Amino acid sequence: MIRLASILIALAATPSSTSFDPSTERGLTPHHALIASETFAGAQSLRVTPVDAAHDAVIELPLPKFRNGSITLNIAGEVAPNADAGSRGFVGLIFRLQDDGRFECFYLRPTNGRADDQLRRNHSLQYVSEPEYPWERLRKETPGQYESYADIQPGKWVPMRIEVTGVKARLYVNGASQPSLIVNDLKHGDTTGEIALWVGPGSIGHFSAVGVAAAP
Repeated sequence: MIRLASILIALAATPSSTSFDPSTERGLTPHHALIASETFAGAQSLRVTPVDAAHDAVIELPLPKFRNGSITLNIAGEVAPNADAGSRGFVGLIFRLQDDGRFECFYLRPTNGRADDQLRRNHSLQYVSEPEYPWERLRKETPGQYESYADIQPGKWVPMRIEVTGVKARLYVNGASQPSLIVNDLKHGDTTGEIALWVGPGSIGHFSAVGVAAAP
């Protein structure tokens, strides 16, 4: 009996892994988004664009609800034709998406990664917690705390990984062993929710090879 209990505890503590190919378009739930399967920069992927400038594009993935663990994917963003001057190729990953639309998100600003202006470079990576904590509020109230630099470029694949435990999250890019952005106080607390892809206004996003390792 003791041995069986030990086995059950070990199984419960083992992360469950799921992989998903978004380019198949199977089971996706788009919000304010146009989607299409494509081959981009040598990889089968999903192309996502917002339907208009007033809304972000959100694509819910047909994956189990996520609380703790890691999420990996390959991601690329570029500025859409005829976008305004403030567009940066915004592209990211939503986690713990709630039924009422609240979510946590890490996203990239690819055109900032190699900008000649250092301040723009410092804004290459961003954490937001919508709708209460958009980037504008976080930058005003806590400058630099929820943004960081990474060597990223528009139209180039970026391997991205997030690790989440309770109210803490880490963002890793380009296969680095150390996180590029650390958040120790996820604004919505320790919640559970859906995983989704995100593309901001004036941008085109490309996504491939999503993997999830859920932890207790």
